[in-house]
Amino acid sequence: MADAIDQAKTRIQELCDRWRPKVDYLAIRLEQSEGTDIFLRGGRAETLSEAIAIGGHVRACYRGGWGFASFNDLESLLPSVEAAVAAARLVGDDETLLAPVEAVQITRQLPLVGTDPRHVSLARKKALCSHYADILQSVDSRIATTSIGYTDVAQRVLLATSEGTLVDQAWSDMEMRFAATARNGDTVQTGRETTGSRKAYEDLENLDAQVMGAAQRAVSALDLPSVRGATYEVVIDPILTGLFVHEAFGHLSEADMAYENPDLLESMSMGRRFGPDNLQIFDGAAPQGHRGSYFYDDEGTPATTTQLIRDGVLVGRLHSRETAGKLGEQPTGNARCLNYHYSPLVRMTNTWIERGTTPVDDLFADIQEGVYARNWLEGMTNGEMFTFTAGEAWMIRNGRLAEPVRDVTLSGNVFRTLADIVALGDDFYWDESGGCGKGGQNGLPVGCGGPSLRIRNVVVGGETEGWDE
Repeated sequence: MADAIDQAKTRIQELCDRWRPKVDYLAIRLEQSEGTDIFLRGGRAETLSEAIAIGGHVRACYRGGWGFASFNDLESLLPSVEAAVAAARLVGDDETLLAPVEAVQITRQLPLVGTDPRHVSLARKKALCSHYADILQSVDSRIATTSIGYTDVAQRVLLATSEGTLVDQAWSDMEMRFAATARNGDTVQTGRETTGSRKAYEDLENLDAQVMGAAQRAVSALDLPSVRGATYEVVIDPILTGLFVHEAFGHLSEADMAYENPDLLESMSMGRRFGPDNLQIFDGAAPQGHRGSYFYDDEGTPATTTQLIRDGVLVGRLHSRETAGKLGEQPTGNARCLNYHYSPLVRMTNTWIERGTTPVDDLFADIQEGVYARNWLEGMTNGEMFTFTAGEAWMIRNGRLAEPVRDVTLSGNVFRTLADIVALGDDFYWDESGGCGKGGQNGLPVGCGGPSLRIRNVVVGGETEGWDE
């Protein structure tokens, strides 16, 4: 299969040269992948597969109109070019605005620091999943259901454009998900853990304590009281901070969301203050070793680090070449597609809030009644509104951690919540468990991180009986 991709290099460059006079822009993306998918429910394998795939897509732009065609047979390359060009010429009726990038011809591979998952047998991967499933089930007789998910994929991507770019890059990505649901009568609680890596298969081994923790949290929560629903001052751990900055703020920073929505563009206007002076937010694929890291995006734009908020003020957003061209800004290398079946969209890479200076213990000081939330079970965003469910939580009383509670959901408006950040901890954690969804492209690897945060005026949902709104 590698030979087929290598032989196609010259051909896709020739096609770009030949069809350049017909369009304003042409890009051909070829991809080969090898992957494993395992899913166990209750210890039994429901999915156990290895797959090898080769395919590609063609994107053409003419007078602002785009044509797209995908294929999974290299013999279909020329007809796909013809179809994409014909579609672009049919719909184009305006002006093509693509921010310029320097053409490059380069080969790069994200290095592994340990074992390549392709060198690990399917039997060994299945045995690892079964081992973790046994741990989940062994914690307590009240564990009703368990699930283990394992995926790995090694991708090599060739991108040629009519502007002379030819990028050949490759990487491997791995992820595992663990869940245990405990039941006691009508009370049901779930514990989850997710981990991922672009470094080594070994990063998925020796996770016994983490896996056991998911099951133990589910069992322990059966006997916990629900939090009383109210507005609290809260402290969240770095994992929840990473989820918050990705889901609640990061998506609003994707420029395709803004230039198609004048109201959002006004809300996300440069120079607007969003948070305290010590709030710094970044996104970028340039930092190496994370699941959102790469050398070039799927348009051939070099990876960058983009500061989105500086000293509490909005100073940047994430771009494809088209959104940058339409808004008169610089491309940031954030055009990404999940695989060759899809066209690139503006997507986050690694998104984080910079470390603060407040000792973590001091974040709790003088909170008379509040909530400390760690980890996450699920999250949902709708525009500028968000709701996250914490994996575990405790009440804060008189500046100290008190009794653990369950059913803790954190809700709010992202703009008001950023403004209500009281302090940023001096800790920091990178969460490599992210799989982002947008436009039907779900599970795109990303990284996120940040410090612990203290935030006032957070709506915490739970048991609302007796709560006077």
